[in-house]
Amino acid sequence: MGIGATAILVVALLVLLGAGVWIGLSLLGVGWLAMALFTDRPIVNLLGNKVWEASSTWTLTALPLFIWMGEILFRSRLAEDMFRGLAPWMARLPGRLLHTNVVGCTIFAAISGSSAATCATIGRITVPELRARGYPERIAIGTLAGAGTLGLLIPPSIIMIVYGVIADVSIGKLFIAGVVPGLLLALFFSGYIVVWSLLHPGAIPRETIRLSFAERIRAGRHLIPAVLLILAVLGSIYTGIATATESAALGVLGALALSAIQGSLDRATFVAALMGATRLTCMIGLILAGAAFLTLAMGISGLPREIAEAIDRADLSVGAFIAVLAVFYVVLGCFLDGISMVVLTVAVLLPAIQKLGIDPVWFGIFVVVVVEMAQITPPVGFNLFVLQGLTGHQITTIAAAALPLFFLMALHVALITVFPGIVTFLPDSMIGTGR
Repeated sequence: MGIGATAILVVALLVLLGAGVWIGLSLLGVGWLAMALFTDRPIVNLLGNKVWEASSTWTLTALPLFIWMGEILFRSRLAEDMFRGLAPWMARLPGRLLHTNVVGCTIFAAISGSSAATCATIGRITVPELRARGYPERIAIGTLAGAGTLGLLIPPSIIMIVYGVIADVSIGKLFIAGVVPGLLLALFFSGYIVVWSLLHPGAIPRETIRLSFAERIRAGRHLIPAVLLILAVLGSIYTGIATATESAALGVLGALALSAIQGSLDRATFVAALMGATRLTCMIGLILAGAAFLTLAMGISGLPREIAEAIDRADLSVGAFIAVLAVFYVVLGCFLDGISMVVLTVAVLLPAIQKLGIDPVWFGIFVVVVVEMAQITPPVGFNLFVLQGLTGHQITTIAAAALPLFFLMALHVALITVFPGIVTFLPDSMIGTGR
């Protein structure tokens, strides 16, 4: 397959997406076109086999379970309780309650798996509270937009499951690999709040109520349910007690129990959470099936091999290759959502990754971080849409407020590229790495 043939397929995909055809069906259509134009293989048989193979893998079982867990928690009072537990501890830091955006998103990300759910759940609590207390709108929205992306990086992560299935990488290792980079990025965000507040000393409202240490300890009890759920889900994976799929089932049971104890679990919320998880799982499943068939068509036609050979001819260093990919993903994120970006590119790039000797676990975390950057870039940044609904501001205004956080993510990418051990040392020390 030459450059002209590749251009035909790219144009066909853009036309289908521009016409409003579902992403999964667009991928299937382009795969069909590639098979029809450039091979003589039996299309129907290959299509049926590949779609079944992509949708029946055991690893994917974790996907609907983690999505369901996030949907249950989204409808619970967990975010409200987290704010009540965090606020007294944040009040003494430079920037005060702005840190609840970052810390709240970090905690919820560890039990959600979704960037949009993290941003929406924490935002619906912190945005009204920060407005009522007179915090600057721009910094409040910007830090929430950036911190909301942690839902992709801090495990459990839906997008890590998708990457693990496509790249045939242990999801357990990916989850553990995301812990340190995720906490480091959260530290970057909190550090930005500290620096900003010190440079703008009059912008942060004064603390009106001072609580004793004992009172803060009592308020911190509201964090116990979230911490216990995190320990159950991630602790079971790290210790090797459970695979990612088994920990997802444990997380669903924990989320149901937590919602029942809080009194937020009734028939209506249970059905709403179940249907929300079903819709999102079906959407992702169709995208994965379409991507699997397109990947097969590309493989038969030789495109991945040609890309790997082109990179070899260009004689790019690993650093240059990563820099080019980072820019590519950020630009691609202006038009596609994160999951679509992963399924469209990873299988094609795998031969080049292997040729350059890049650790696939490290590359998975790199992809997640650059997809995070795309979450706050217009016009298709999902977190921007979420915050537009929460705040009423224009997407361009929210994107401008989140721009400093975007640059912090770029710095984070550079850091894990120069020091890859930030990503790899923890999964390399894992006892169990089950799916």
